[in-house]
Amino acid sequence: MAMTVHCDIVSAEKQLFSGAVELLVAAGAEGDLGVMPGHAPLLTSLKPGPVRIVLQGGKEEVFYVNGGFLEVQPKVITVLADAAARAENLDEAAAEEARQRAREALEGKHSDLDYSAASAQLAESLAQLRAIQQMKKKFGG
Repeated sequence: MAMTVHCDIVSAEKQLFSGAVELLVAAGAEGDLGVMPGHAPLLTSLKPGPVRIVLQGGKEEVFYVNGGFLEVQPKVITVLADAAARAENLDEAAAEEARQRAREALEGKHSDLDYSAASAQLAESLAQLRAIQQMKKKFGG
């Protein structure tokens, strides 16, 4: 039986996951990182994107976080997200539409949206699409 570590994934609204995991992969401030049992203590900010966990027995789940923090302690991994959702609950069509609107705004086609808001919207929609695509790739959806 593979070694596991307890993991909690929590957003400002609710707890999305609590249980034993063999692996967690998240989009950290310096790039994607993987955490397994025995990992050195760590605290890092998270970029918007997917958080993938491998449960005991090999089953995988994918979540989307809109930023936050990842804390690794000897017996627990905690993801504190600003906002989070299970990737399967994300609306791919809405994320694609938001991506398109943000690109158009950045190209100057919509003058009512400022550059920083359009950039943030583009980054968030791309991160959601990345989580959805990762889930589809892993689960054949």
